[in-house]
Amino acid sequence: MQVEAWLQRAARTAPTVTALQAPDAQVSYEQLLWAACSGAAELSELGARAGGRVGIALVPGFGFSQALHACFLLGAVAVPVDGRLSAAERERIVAGADVIVERPLRDNRAEPTGTARNYLCASVSHDLDAPCAVIHTSGTTSAPRPIELTYGNFLWSALGSGVALGVDPRERWLCALPLSHVGGLSILVRSAIYATTAVVHERFEAERVRVSLQEQGITLVSLVATTLARLLDAGLREPPHLRCALTGGGPVPAALVRRARAAGVPVVETYGLTECCSQAATAPLAAIANDTGAGVPLFCTRTEIAPDGEIVLSGPTVARGSRAADGRLHTGDLGHIDDRGFLHVTGRKADTIVSGGENIAPSEVEAVLESCPGVLEAAVVGREDEQWGEAVTAIVVLVPGVNLEESTVREHCAVRLAPFKVPKHVTFVSESLPRTASGKLLRREL
Repeated sequence: MQVEAWLQRAARTAPTVTALQAPDAQVSYEQLLWAACSGAAELSELGARAGGRVGIALVPGFGFSQALHACFLLGAVAVPVDGRLSAAERERIVAGADVIVERPLRDNRAEPTGTARNYLCASVSHDLDAPCAVIHTSGTTSAPRPIELTYGNFLWSALGSGVALGVDPRERWLCALPLSHVGGLSILVRSAIYATTAVVHERFEAERVRVSLQEQGITLVSLVATTLARLLDAGLREPPHLRCALTGGGPVPAALVRRARAAGVPVVETYGLTECCSQAATAPLAAIANDTGAGVPLFCTRTEIAPDGEIVLSGPTVARGSRAADGRLHTGDLGHIDDRGFLHVTGRKADTIVSGGENIAPSEVEAVLESCPGVLEAAVVGREDEQWGEAVTAIVVLVPGVNLEESTVREHCAVRLAPFKVPKHVTFVSESLPRTASGKLLRREL
């Protein structure tokens, strides 16, 4: 199926609406289209082609957005590159790319001329079955894997998200996530599909994000648990225009959700993966006041729980290359669906600790640990043990200036968890726990 190119349609229907507000520029949809047309012409001169890959090694901002939409107009497949990668990691990401964009393309926000005008005048369409981007997974338990996503994956994801969260024509969605990850990139794509505004920060800085939320009319923001906690620590309270703080990227402790809501921050939990083009389940806005959990599956994504507790997804948001022989995505995540239809994610199959014959989800124990006064963050792993097979072991970072005894932490857990889930050992460390750029815990480095 063919659909009108998203950027062309946005520029036609909402030419003066701000498409992008970023540190390096603020542009309307008409200006962004003109810049993307010039970018497409330049990419073509450099050897990019329809169906070929283009690495985008630019910081989040106007230059990145221009290059992304230039790829879409050209029909090339965008491969975002995280600028923090080592040279060897970067080489793996861009292997096979026809062109690597390492500097901004020609910045032409005036009406294009010459070859660039051909893209403006042509009626460009997107084939929903065609690939448009290759995103690499977070790599929390193994090396990052490339996931090829189609125009159809992104369109269905945007539609499902719009049904769950609603769409305000004056939406201003703040992105302080890496654009090399699907959660950040999806904000740029969804904004173009709906002709709304994406506000992009180059990186997450708590005070800068707090000021944006308080003073710049932000209506939506995408966060992970660690960034939400940092914003609350920075004094975020009752952002005046914010209707939703979409929070996911890993387990979100219930205590953190309650703390945010007490501060007047409308947190909505979400669950998603690169392989299903971002959101798979999102709590409805009506649930902001009371409920916790990863939310209700998007209307276009079917969610099932396998007999062993694994979350299994299917539908048009799921990447073709990530589907098993049965046509479904076996996520490797564990969870259950309650009687309200809410999905609750309890951990990773690969992370499950087997101690004394009992299965233990580290994320459940971590949530209890992080609710202990004085604990800043925590990780739980299984360590080899002659008696238990694996011993539940906690790695704890304390709030600066706080001292806790191991016995205090274990007693806190003992009144909230079954005895076999209580950590046998607690190790205190002074440095922050290793995390991916999107805030997920890197268990393979613990």
